[in-house]
Amino acid sequence: MKPQSGGRSALVAKLSHFAALSDADVRVLDELCAGEEPFPARVDIVVEGTAPRAGFVLTQGMACRYRLLPDGRRQILGFLIPGDFFDPYVFLLRTMDHSIATLMPTRLARVERERVIAVFAGRPRLAAACWWSALQDEAIQRERVVALGRRDARGRVAYLLCELVWRQTAIGASDDHAIRLPLTQVELADALGLTPVHINRVLQEFRKAGLIALERRRLRLHDMATLQLIAGSSKAYLHLDGAPEEVARYIDRLERHRDGSAPDAERP
Repeated sequence: MKPQSGGRSALVAKLSHFAALSDADVRVLDELCAGEEPFPARVDIVVEGTAPRAGFVLTQGMACRYRLLPDGRRQILGFLIPGDFFDPYVFLLRTMDHSIATLMPTRLARVERERVIAVFAGRPRLAAACWWSALQDEAIQRERVVALGRRDARGRVAYLLCELVWRQTAIGASDDHAIRLPLTQVELADALGLTPVHINRVLQEFRKAGLIALERRRLRLHDMATLQLIAGSSKAYLHLDGAPEEVARYIDRLERHRDGSAPDAERP
């Protein structure tokens, strides 16, 4: 798994926003992500209607979840970036209800169900951190519903650009509000329920206003504050400020009990 800034992998960087991880936790996560598989850009890695066999961690690149309508139109449901865990309990489902495709050359580390169960059963801190990650995914989907249901085109584009920068900053993959953005205007349109022409118009407006720079698949946000006002959003929904103190203490007690150094933990 390619290290992010500070020498940490993207998965470690992401989960560290929930709780401080021990050296042993980091080793477990690094082992979980061993044996990466490369995939070229714009190929399906999970197909709707097929039986899921294993989850995976995206370690490099970018992918999207999507659904195809009977008439061939596509709705992009969300984006996966390095450090994102694709449904560790997906093996509980009979069939997939959506597809996942790469958006650029991407690397994945497959995680079989036995390893997921072993990690979650034996390491309370990592189990809680992965649950937090799943809750963050749900919050991202709720924000997307708000965006598609209530924001105008400018608000939708501003929200998505901010979110992608916020998420990549959280794993150390953003430099001064700048990220690599491999998305075409068609893909942005499929994600935001707009037409490519409308996307182009909004991006040109943002460029002329000095809010963004977008060149050679490199996006830089020059005025995050104004973009947040246009979006009517902040990064609070990403829950990057860590576990509540009582939860952190509870996890500490569980870890000590696991190591045999404390009596049974009490609930917070």
